[in-house]
Amino acid sequence: MRAWNAYAGLDDAVKNMMTSLRAVTELQNPAIRERHWLELMKATGVKFEMTDSTTFADLLALRLHQYEDEVKNIVDKAVKEMAMEKVLRELDNTWKTMEFTLEPHTRTKLPLVVVQEELIEVLEENQVQLQNMLTSKYIAHFLKEVTDWQRSLSQADQVIHILIEVQKTWSHLESIFIGSQDIRNQLPEDSARFDTIDKDFREIASENQKDLNVVRCTNRPKLNDRLEDIKSRLSLCEKALADYLETKRLAFPRFYFVSAADLLDILSNGNEPEKVMRHLTKLFDSMAKLKLTEEHGATIKEATAMWAKDGEHMPFPSPCDLSGQVEVWLNRLLEKQCETVRYHLTEAVGAYEEKPRDQWIMDYPAQVALTGSQIWWTVEVCAAFAKLEEGYENALKDYYRKQVTQLNALIVHLLTDLTPGDRQKIMTICTIDVHARDVVMKLVASKCESVNDFMWQCQLRHRWDDKEKDCFANICDAQFRYAHEYLGNQPRLVITPLTDRCYITLTQSLHLIMGGAPAGPAGTGKTETTKDLGRALGIMVYVFNCSEQMDYKSIGNIYKGLSQTGK
Repeated sequence: MRAWNAYAGLDDAVKNMMTSLRAVTELQNPAIRERHWLELMKATGVKFEMTDSTTFADLLALRLHQYEDEVKNIVDKAVKEMAMEKVLRELDNTWKTMEFTLEPHTRTKLPLVVVQEELIEVLEENQVQLQNMLTSKYIAHFLKEVTDWQRSLSQADQVIHILIEVQKTWSHLESIFIGSQDIRNQLPEDSARFDTIDKDFREIASENQKDLNVVRCTNRPKLNDRLEDIKSRLSLCEKALADYLETKRLAFPRFYFVSAADLLDILSNGNEPEKVMRHLTKLFDSMAKLKLTEEHGATIKEATAMWAKDGEHMPFPSPCDLSGQVEVWLNRLLEKQCETVRYHLTEAVGAYEEKPRDQWIMDYPAQVALTGSQIWWTVEVCAAFAKLEEGYENALKDYYRKQVTQLNALIVHLLTDLTPGDRQKIMTICTIDVHARDVVMKLVASKCESVNDFMWQCQLRHRWDDKEKDCFANICDAQFRYAHEYLGNQPRLVITPLTDRCYITLTQSLHLIMGGAPAGPAGTGKTETTKDLGRALGIMVYVFNCSEQMDYKSIGNIYKGLSQTGK
């Protein structure tokens, strides 16, 4: 029966029908559009119209069983194109409603564009989607639309990034070049340039308000070019400002340790010492406020005393002139500060033997009393060594007993009714006195007989040089002139054997014109020990934390400042 022609013919007819039915089923896919039917007609060579009156017979007449692969390819293409169509429809819906928000500028109230994080994320995601679509082999029908969207979103991305940068720079410089008359006088050419920038930027800001839709706003003709032009001109203003600030930093190197914003505030208020005072703690270790002279009810630019941030007061030996450019009078103030500490220290050292030590301490500021006390400790230990060499065997032991008596007197004093400042001062001196007592006890236990013994030489010893009329700190073979930075009434570290070793190592590195790097786990006292050594030498210590925000320029400024302040 299978050999009959009728059987073979019927078998082919059934198989062709099944193939055609599969093809018809696939052509029912909702992704099929008019263009796909045209492609099918072209493939089959049969023309027909797809209308409501099209019958099953019309489809069978296409001989779909002969074009099974073509049908599959067309349906496949239709499905992929439908997915693209959906993405493009979503893009359209998203960016129709995506708008910028506005926020008034703090000083001028000019509405500035605010770009939400969500907007940036959607923009980046959509750009990736478009890029992927362009790599698809089914892009042909949507090529123009996808290319247009890619161009629009790429332009939006560029404009948003440059607009944010321009807005940020303009906001920063506006308060300087327009809000500060002092800067305008110092940089007339750049101020004129910024005036034209300000006018151009305000025009763009005004246009931005008219249509806040992200795509339409950012795709305005030549907007990107205008923003690039403003950016390049702003960079000229920034450079001029940086050069101007550099000249001020060179004139007063401690400006290297304050931020550009603080420095600009100091410079713009340079003629008003009262306003500069709020920045004194950033420029000096402890100086926080100045006492200005008043004449006939008016304040004149002259200081007669300084206050520390802890409230301690120290009068100047003579008034300090605060007139002229701020970097000039700050240099005068720095010199006056050192002169004042040195003046009071000279008086304190000279008056030490005139009254009991616990009374003498109360006559002078904390730093002066502590340093004077350390100077006289060195004198008295050396005197005990001299007696020892003359044959008086108990010289050091007698001095040890004297130290215990002095320490007990201070402890009794602490139990009386004292002001917080006086209590802190006596506690700090007690801290150093305890170490001084322990050192003498070690000298006795080690049976030291000469000032040249290492046990004594390795101690940080303050001495007064009558010829120089100044204080020096000696340790081993290193010698440092006391720097007279006003330190206020600050507590000091308890000195342990490890602290002593750190002092020896760090002072030797400084003596050899090298740096020191204390190492150890967090919280073991590396920074505090270094700061305490600075206080012992009357030097201002700067502490910087290296964070991700610190770049090579910040590090460069720190090194410039350190080298120029001579520390």
